[in-house]
Amino acid sequence: MAGSTTAERGERQQESSGPPPVRRRSHLRTIFILVLALVFLGIPTVWLLYGSSWLRAEHVSVSGTRVLTPAQVREAADVPLGQPLISVDTGAIESRLRQKLPRIDTVDVTRSWPHGIGLKVVERTPVLIVQKGGKFVEVDDEGVRFATVSEAPKGVPTLKLTLSRSGSAAASLRRFGEARLVREAVRVARAIPAAVARDTRTVKVRSYDAISLELGGGRTVDWGSGEKGAAKARTLTALMKAAPGARHFDVSVPTAPASSGS
Repeated sequence: MAGSTTAERGERQQESSGPPPVRRRSHLRTIFILVLALVFLGIPTVWLLYGSSWLRAEHVSVSGTRVLTPAQVREAADVPLGQPLISVDTGAIESRLRQKLPRIDTVDVTRSWPHGIGLKVVERTPVLIVQKGGKFVEVDDEGVRFATVSEAPKGVPTLKLTLSRSGSAAASLRRFGEARLVREAVRVARAIPAAVARDTRTVKVRSYDAISLELGGGRTVDWGSGEKGAAKARTLTALMKAAPGARHFDVSVPTAPASSGS
């Protein structure tokens, strides 16, 4: 086979050596122009965000409060007014609010351009209260004791821990601990049917398996443990309809309920 000609070898060498010098210079000039454009556009942007007085934190808006006041939330948030809005540490604000105001369950901290910080608060809701002296400790649906108030919130049952230090109750206390038993009481309170919950005065805990309700008019309910709450709620509703005059109801075993008294 005949070898390639000198002209063909020259063409291949030119192809492998890259674009011609004119094209290469044009490409470099384009890159240089783009870099200059980014520099001239970037400097004003950085100055606008960090150096100018146009985009600074000047006011704080608060939403979602029920018991807390917006003023309390603003004070605890301690937003650095006058600071460039972009450099405000929203995570630090959230941490301060959670630490200073345990009533807050969640808070969403947002920048509201051009001058604001928004604080959207969700407060904890008490499902039980614990009487302590002349005051009341509020307990939320996770068993967290988050606030002490001088007046009991309306419609919230009182939690009574009557934990014996002997016998099976003592074994239950050693096994589960008081905090777990409080969470079980919360679990029961959340499962109580709405119509019964409105009439529930006290949730009493003697052990893990011995939780009972005290209702208005001297009526009582043996609930047992916090397990099978939905089944117990349905059974209790049916039992109360079947025996409206009863004074005591037992749904600790929902498949074998009982009522007594009149």
